[in-house]
Order: sequence, then C-alpha cells, then structure tokens
Amino acid sequence: MRLLTTFIRRVVYACILLIAVLVLNFMLIHLAPGDPADVIAGEMGGATEEILAEIRAAYGLDKPISEQLLVYLGKVAHGDLGYSFYFNQPVTDLILQRVGATILLVITSLVLAVYLGTFLGVVASKKPDGYLSHFVTILSLLGYSAPVFWTGMMLLILFASWLPILPVSGMYNVALEGGRLARTLDILHHLILPMLTLGIIYLAQYSRLARASMLDVLGSDYIRTARAKGVSERMIIYKHALKNAILPIVTMAGLQMSYLFSGAILVETVFNWPGLGRLAFESILRRDHPTILGILFFSTFIVIIANLLTDLSYRLIDPRIHAGAK
Repeated sequence: MRLLTTFIRRVVYACILLIAVLVLNFMLIHLAPGDPADVIAGEMGGATEEILAEIRAAYGLDKPISEQLLVYLGKVAHGDLGYSFYFNQPVTDLILQRVGATILLVITSLVLAVYLGTFLGVVASKKPDGYLSHFVTILSLLGYSAPVFWTGMMLLILFASWLPILPVSGMYNVALEGGRLARTLDILHHLILPMLTLGIIYLAQYSRLARASMLDVLGSDYIRTARAKGVSERMIIYKHALKNAILPIVTMAGLQMSYLFSGAILVETVFNWPGLGRLAFESILRRDHPTILGILFFSTFIVIIANLLTDLSYRLIDPRIHAGAK
C-alpha cells in the first residue's frame, strides 16, 4: 500500500512538472522574435499583408498568447500536438515516424556506456594504482573532454576516408534486398558509429563513477569482514561490493536521459540519422513552432518516465529503501 501511494505521488508530481514544462516551452517559443506566418508565406513564395492575415487566422496566430496557450494545452490533453507548418502533416505522425530511430540510438548508447563503463570501473578498482586503473582514468578524461560533434566528425573522417568499413550516413541501405533479418543487420551496421559517438562521453563518466564508487565500497567494514572470513575476491567484488556501488550509477543513468536526447540532435545531424534530433534541427531552422513544441513535449515525457522508473528501481536494487518505507 505504501509503495502504491509513493507511486501515485510520483505520478502526480510528474504531471505537474510536465504541465509546467509545456507552458514554459510554449511561452519561450512564441515570445521569440519573428512571425511564423512569414515562414509559412515564404514557403508559398511570398504573400501580401492580406494573405498573411489569413494565415494567422487559419493557424490561430492572431489570438492573444494566453488564449493560444489554453487552446494548445487543451489539444495536448486530447493527444493532439498540432499541425506542422513546414512538413504539412500532424506533428504526432511526424514524431511517431522518427521516434523509433531516436529511441534505438539512445538506448543502445546508454546500454553501451553503462555496461562497458561499469565493467572498466570495476576492473580498475581492483588495483587502484595499477596500469589499467591509470588507463581508465586517462580514457575517461579524454572521452569526457571531447565534444559529441567533434567525436562524430573524427569518426566520420576516419571511416569515410581511411577505413571505409562502416557506413557513415543514414539508418539503412535503401537498395538492400533481403528479408527482415538482413534489414535488421543492416540497421545495426549503420548504428555502430552513431552509437559510439553518443556513448563514448557517457562511457567515460560511468567508468570514473564506477571506479570511485567501488573504491569507496571496498573500504567498508563489511568488506574487510568478508575477506577475514575467507570469501573469495571474485565473490566480494561481484556479489557484495557491486550491489552497493551500483546505486550511483543507476542514479546517473536516470538523470542523463535528457543529456542523451540533446546529444542525439548533434549525432543525428552528423550521421544523417532519421530521428527526432534531426527533425528538431530541421524544425528550428524553419521556425516550425508546432513541431518544435511537440518534440520538446515528447522528450520531456520520456525523460520524466525514465526518472520515475529510476526512482522505483531503487526499491529493487537496495532493500534498505524498501524496508524504510514500511
């Protein structure tokens, strides 16, 4: 019962936060300089003041901003994210067409960073003054200091010119013939470089975090007691120490979902990956307000869900939290 109450309270807080983000995004977008009617008219080849007035009336741009906000919130409550000025189709359809590619990129990058980074951090913590520990530290510093777009450009140059063994653009080969398995393997082949680009910087962070957390846990009294009882070092590290050291890593994974989505914009642009990031970039260039707001809303929703799942997963990972809630 306590768990259900906690979950409901978290959901209520998440709904309030989502509404606040919706209002903030709407106000920032609509208070920015420029007139969307000019953009729409520009796509039509130019227009007179009369036509501009008709465009504003057709899209509701002639109403006060407070009224526009209320109309927008009402539409969002019914699942309507608006109609794209530039792409000339519902924003929801645009997002559904692109969201799969972005989720695939973000999830695979996060899994790569968490698992490989944690593994490197755990291995490095066994001998804090060893060569491998110093290598992980240097690697994490290099990965953390390299901007995402720079890493992407370097990999693009490397595999486009020097080692042309990996595709550097797109999500799949449109000329590929074959069944579902061949298409899946082709998508995974195209995914390698974008996944590495987005995951490297976070891999560096997780390796440093895992190393520091493991070193802190390995100095605990219960670890010394286990060693005194003759428990094997492998059992101490992977059964006793890692369970407690994993909590900061889970916290970081939940908090970094927003950074992953923002990084995906650059990665998808560099590698021409057909996801939400590239759609956001194109919409910003063309001042397509409904599409920008729809992408921001969906990204916020995903981040909030990820943080909710992270919060609830603590009860599965750490029994002390579950016991304290009783």
